[in-house]
Amino acid sequence: MPKLINKSLLPPKKYFMQGNIACAEGALAAGCRYYAGYPITPSSETMEHLSNRLPEVNGVFIQMEDEIGSICSMIGASWAGAKAMTATSGPGFSLMLEGLGYAVMTETPCVIINVQRTGPATGQATRPGQGDIMQARWGAHGDYRIIGISPWSVQEMYDLTIESFNLAEVYRVPVILLADEVVGHLKESFIIKPEIEIFNRDSSMSDKPFGTVQDDGVPPMPIFGQGAKLLVTGSTHNEFGIRKVADPVVQDMLVKRLCAKIDNHKDKICKTESYLVDDADYLFISFGISARSSYAVIKQLRNEGIKAGLLRLKTIWPFADEIIKSAAQNCKVVFVPEMNRGQLVLEVQRVLCNKQVISIPKTQGEAIYPSEIYNESKKYIK
Repeated sequence: MPKLINKSLLPPKKYFMQGNIACAEGALAAGCRYYAGYPITPSSETMEHLSNRLPEVNGVFIQMEDEIGSICSMIGASWAGAKAMTATSGPGFSLMLEGLGYAVMTETPCVIINVQRTGPATGQATRPGQGDIMQARWGAHGDYRIIGISPWSVQEMYDLTIESFNLAEVYRVPVILLADEVVGHLKESFIIKPEIEIFNRDSSMSDKPFGTVQDDGVPPMPIFGQGAKLLVTGSTHNEFGIRKVADPVVQDMLVKRLCAKIDNHKDKICKTESYLVDDADYLFISFGISARSSYAVIKQLRNEGIKAGLLRLKTIWPFADEIIKSAAQNCKVVFVPEMNRGQLVLEVQRVLCNKQVISIPKTQGEAIYPSEIYNESKKYIK
């Protein structure tokens, strides 16, 4: 896979910036030159910023009539050779799910920013939530794998947007950046480095744009208009893109490869950060803004002589089963703070079926505070 070291578009230095705008700048640095979207709180700042910035770098910005049109336009732009992105929140993401499934089936690299808010339905449009992580994994129908990443800072809104584009290009898959309103609207300092590492898809001409000799391989993705004989369909297809909707062998081979190209590379995809985990008796597993509150809690508990640690999931999908097992092997109790009624905790309980795993949920349309996590966890700390 072609790897490049690019200079940052902005002068390298420390900036004070909102998370959503840092996300937009990260996209530009990664090579995004096409944005299709529809304004929706709390992600609109990303769209507004790119509407000004994309023309400056010979990119294309288009406001679509809705989120269905947005994801479809983005998919088309990707096949035309562009690195493409859209940004939305819960209700808009719901509308994108058929397009998401199509992008998975056609192996279309693209990035979807979901700045989560409270739901269901319209919910509290301006308030934070983390209730879309299961939707991101299972929202489209059928068997497939997805990559979902969760930032906890403005720095990561920049860095992990770049990472999202790199993963999309390497694995020919849609990548979802699962931010939340707090991180999206947070303003804090972050650093732009002089150079960044980016990946560009293999767009070499191939007679098999949907198949490889490797069961878990990623085929080249030719660009429309450059002479390749391309057939792109959401129906079951063989390695040449020809529809084979009644062929059980073709269906089985295709779905197995779509899953294997993610499953068999989990070690490369999954990223976590550990804080004071090695000797922890009590482990907190969290993501996004909830992990920042959890970090404050483990420091408070350590000051009290209680051995607490935090495992922060930067990658939510695919799920870091082995990393979680390793981190929790010597722990007495595992706590999972999150701003929903208990979604991540279901996966943690699945992985740690022999451990006591305690859910610490919050759905009040506010960030989960360290005091709330602390008070709940103290009930189980002996």
